[in-house]
Amino acid sequence: MSQSEPVRVSIMGKEYQIACPPEERADLFASASLIDERMRELRDGGRVVGAERIAVMVALNLAHELLECQQQKAGADSADSSARLVALADRIEQSLGSSR
Repeated sequence: MSQSEPVRVSIMGKEYQIACPPEERADLFASASLIDERMRELRDGGRVVGAERIAVMVALNLAHELLECQQQKAGADSADSSARLVALADRIEQSLGSSR
């Protein structure tokens, strides 16, 4: 892993300097852009006032979306595992039935 270097990102017009390895810069810029977009949407919607409250609401929304994705993936993995177990059980039954 390479050495972290300072990178500047802008979120809602405010500059932040963040240490980041060169190979992760694209992801950092994409993350900052997403946060900036979400915060501006929330601010422009007029539902939440104050940068700190907006940041907390955006963080909560993103965390909720992440948890939903993880749960969907876990559900898909579980369903896939169940289907494979049923298929394996069928093959075992067929093998045992033909060897008797």
